[in-house]
Amino acid sequence: MALAGTRQPVPEMNSLISSQTDWVIGSLPFVLLLTAMAVLPLIPQVEMWWERNATKLLVSGILGLLTLAWIAWRTGTPTACVAASHAVHEYVPFLVLLFSLYMISGGVHVAGRVRASTTCNALVLFIGAVLANVLGTTGASVLLIRPLLRSNAHRQHRVHTVVFFIFLVSNVGGCLLPIGDPPLFLGFLRGVPFLWTLSLWKAWLLAVGLLLALYVAVDLWMQRHDRTTAVDEVPDPVKLHGWPSIVLLGVAVAVVGCIGPDRPIPGCTWTPPEFLREGLLLLLAGISVMASPWSERVRQGFSSTPIVEVAALFVGIFLTMQVPLAVLGAKGSMLGLQQPWQMFWWTGGLSSILDNAPTYLVFLEVARQATPQVAATGSVMLADGSYLSSDLLTGLSLGAVFLGAMTYIGNGPNLMVRSIACSEGVKMPGFVGYFLWAIALLLPALAIVQWALIS
Repeated sequence: MALAGTRQPVPEMNSLISSQTDWVIGSLPFVLLLTAMAVLPLIPQVEMWWERNATKLLVSGILGLLTLAWIAWRTGTPTACVAASHAVHEYVPFLVLLFSLYMISGGVHVAGRVRASTTCNALVLFIGAVLANVLGTTGASVLLIRPLLRSNAHRQHRVHTVVFFIFLVSNVGGCLLPIGDPPLFLGFLRGVPFLWTLSLWKAWLLAVGLLLALYVAVDLWMQRHDRTTAVDEVPDPVKLHGWPSIVLLGVAVAVVGCIGPDRPIPGCTWTPPEFLREGLLLLLAGISVMASPWSERVRQGFSSTPIVEVAALFVGIFLTMQVPLAVLGAKGSMLGLQQPWQMFWWTGGLSSILDNAPTYLVFLEVARQATPQVAATGSVMLADGSYLSSDLLTGLSLGAVFLGAMTYIGNGPNLMVRSIACSEGVKMPGFVGYFLWAIALLLPALAIVQWALIS
């Protein structure tokens, strides 16, 4: 079976794609699932029901099965089985990577407390933007949000610090390595070279620099109107606990970058079997749990709920997106997206109202359609031998990662950070309120990045 990165088309779905009525109906479960993710948390009558991970699994599973049933009815059971196989071979590596990094990073604990200041907060945000590329945006967010909230517990105005944390650590920071953000890892699974994302360093540096400068200005202004709500505690030295898990994180990065069933291991001619990489990542996660007892993790506020939520929702996403991906693979060139800036805003705009991972996949197919399939300067060769324009790939990658910060639902860690902040007593804005923060602060910075680097 081919790796997800070398996903082959399903010729039997051509009849489904050629009929507009058929592919529109076949895409409805995908639209309904993403709509449920966006809307149901905002409806008080069903909010508690939707918050249960069992509910998310039920809804996503039903919609996924409806997609397969529709494919089977219109094109035959063998075609539905091929589509399901594609979904499984994309879902398993995606989930195993997130699960492993989440579990391993959960074994790392930042203890102590420093006196909050603008400089200190900005430094934490910068460190988080760097760590997001190694721990993933989820892992870095889990590691740093609670220490940041502890150090600012005495301050009256903390919302802006959490908002910038979501901008920088949960999203923008994680664009330099495929393990940084789910969309980029999906691109890696589709055959984008592992180290290609390092070419985005200029955009990373400019975006992080602009947002940090903006945070410093906002925080200094907030301090003028700040009143302490509690007596300052005596600062404690910051200590990093869980060094075995830190070492395991380094090993996990090496495993992801070096092992894959589509290529030999660097330095030898042996090509590893499929899912060996995933098996090793799960082994590393298991070693991390043994090295850091579960009771100690729970005492530090660690919970498996966020990763279970990701698993429940994405099983449906990977199943329901089979039809939309097939349609875009066949007709994506009709959208007329030929410029990197168009890819940036189209991918980013949809990433801000939908989840950025499936949005990235959709526009990756569009970019492939827009790229001449011949070796040329400025093209990136994927694992299956096809080509992508480097400029278009840059636009859609940065759009998915950067503008995933525009709403709480744009990227998985966004809602997780909001939930943790609320539990610590921070009165976080609702969906619309956060969106207004993003329009006022994030969007202008990203417009400058696009104008300067994505033409």
